Amino acid sequence: MTAETVAANPFEEAAWTTPYGLPPFERIASDQFIPAFERALAGHKAEIDRIASNPEPASFANTIAVMEGSGRDLRRVAAIFFNLTGSHTNPELQAAERQIAPRLARHSSAIYLNADLWARISAIDAETEALGEEERRVLERYRIRFKRSGADLDPETKARIAEIATRLAELGTRFGQNLLADESSFMLPLAGEEELAGLPPFLRDAAASAAAERGGTHRHVITLSRSLIEPFLVFSTRRDLRERAYQAWIRRGESGGETDNQVIIAEIVKLRAERARLLGFDSFAHLKLDDTMAGSPDAAMELLRNVWTPALQRAFSERERLQALIQAEGQNFDLQAHDWRHYAEKLRQAEHSLDETEIKPYLPLDGVIAASFDTAHRLFGLSFEELSGTPRYHPDVRTWLVRDRDGSEIGLFLGDYFARPSKRSGAWMSAFRTQERLSDEIKPIIVNVMNFARAPQGEATLLSFDDARTLFHEFGHALHGLLSDVTYPLLAGTAVSGDFVELPSQLYEHWLEQPEVLRAHARHHRTGEPMPEDLLKRLLAARTFNQGFATVEYTASAIVDMTLHLSSAGEEGLDVLAFEADALKRIAMPAEIAMRHRSPHFAHIFSGDGYAAGYYSYLWSEVLDADAFDAFREAGDIFDPETAARLRHFVYGAGNLRDPRDAYTAFRGRLPSIDPLLRKRGLAA
Repeated sequence: MTAETVAANPFEEAAWTTPYGLPPFERIASDQFIPAFERALAGHKAEIDRIASNPEPASFANTIAVMEGSGRDLRRVAAIFFNLTGSHTNPELQAAERQIAPRLARHSSAIYLNADLWARISAIDAETEALGEEERRVLERYRIRFKRSGADLDPETKARIAEIATRLAELGTRFGQNLLADESSFMLPLAGEEELAGLPPFLRDAAASAAAERGGTHRHVITLSRSLIEPFLVFSTRRDLRERAYQAWIRRGESGGETDNQVIIAEIVKLRAERARLLGFDSFAHLKLDDTMAGSPDAAMELLRNVWTPALQRAFSERERLQALIQAEGQNFDLQAHDWRHYAEKLRQAEHSLDETEIKPYLPLDGVIAASFDTAHRLFGLSFEELSGTPRYHPDVRTWLVRDRDGSEIGLFLGDYFARPSKRSGAWMSAFRTQERLSDEIKPIIVNVMNFARAPQGEATLLSFDDARTLFHEFGHALHGLLSDVTYPLLAGTAVSGDFVELPSQLYEHWLEQPEVLRAHARHHRTGEPMPEDLLKRLLAARTFNQGFATVEYTASAIVDMTLHLSSAGEEGLDVLAFEADALKRIAMPAEIAMRHRSPHFAHIFSGDGYAAGYYSYLWSEVLDADAFDAFREAGDIFDPETAARLRHFVYGAGNLRDPRDAYTAFRGRLPSIDPLLRKRGLAA
């Protein structure tokens, strides 16, 4: 790297003069990240060393508060880097990620295993200092983090804990990059009308756009983007092509070649189990859930079992009806997994007179975005102004300035909605900057990333109802980041318990299904006419259709995740596929349904450990969200101002100020029941 390149590195600048402090994406080059990380890591290490060696008696102000203010350069570099590696990567960034991930793990371990630093944190007396509630919560969370990282262990064990953390960072990075390689490399070309049979115009257009993005060699291609492959499995009348596409979809990460993830998974599971044992826990699942709302694997598994039994019964009933439909058409084959979506759509049309192609014209992307914004306005008083000319990391990215009810600026919201080869699959919320006011009032920069299939140039991108629900879900996460109202970065936004973090997102989905919202925003993309009342009623009447399938595919993934992390199988050399098959056999998994995320491509739990032994959290949070929305129903207004104010104060704006049980009780007046969840999914009367 030349001296000129280093001098031009935007990360050398203390502050950016870009609008609203957005990262100057157009000036950031891939080869600038390594030197930026090196500088930021060295700076943060020096800051930590000064705190740990401070000769003054330890206090909250000279230890915890200073730690919270440290590492700003590192957080800035890391936020941009990891957002780009997920949403718009390239070979240079991937090479840098392989180099940086273990270094960051070693850096983090050095902090949390620093004996002098831990001694200072342990010596702080909250009563003597008369700390406020937020300061007490920050101190408590730091002590928990240090203990769970091994701060109380002997030097030899600490060294091993650090080695494990470094290796897990390497393995998680490889897992994610292997998965992206499998997803990006697959294409199913569709040649001629015979192979396009059954595909409606919107799907043909999306397949044409995908083909153009991949060089234009073919006129139409199906990729492994969920918004493309799932409708293909629904509509294609070519059973052989459905099977090819489906097999590619469920076998990502198990090719047997360089991108195969099975050996990686075995080592990850083994290392996690060892780390848990060194920290004094029976299993990684016990370690992970010790600091959650559930509190233990037993509590999480009890919820999963309580939902699994009625869901399985419902799925068996659905299977029988689909098989009957196949036979009624004069076919003599048994229903297979690649058939389910196709025949479920036919059954939905028969039972509810509802056709996906009838719904999508009323759900253009811009209309659904407007609906999500209007819902936030009616609940919390927020307004959204789209900005032009702001820095973007990709031309698709859109930026909105978010204002509060009184007109004050809350932060920026970025939307990145379309699938592309440089983006990993799925949908997520992240932050380029999180809210805090430790020294200055720092306003958040929040991003939602989706993978919707793009319409041809000049045409509106039309969403399925599931796509629209995904958009509302991720925007709920975004609001959790945008509305954060805390002092300390450690507590900000989505930095909450793993089985509480999905509450704001899943709760927000409820408003999409309300007639009041759909009547206002579900409008035809060409005529602007509202969705016909008859169609709206049929859509809402079918909300619990196929819920046996949906609940089984999700819950099976959660059960396998938990079973894997409760087991000691990894210590003797784990056969990933055999373990998965055995776990599914023991819960009587229907052969016609696959896990929503099979182990070799289960990025939630293996590309980092954010959801490891924690995939149950979506269901745990759904218990909360179903009960929470009932609070609005009980108030007689889905936008009831008083209920919305409590929701903002205790949930969306509170970050990790309170234990999640206390936070939910403060909002609702009590802890939730499972009954609203079962009713919501149509699994109970």
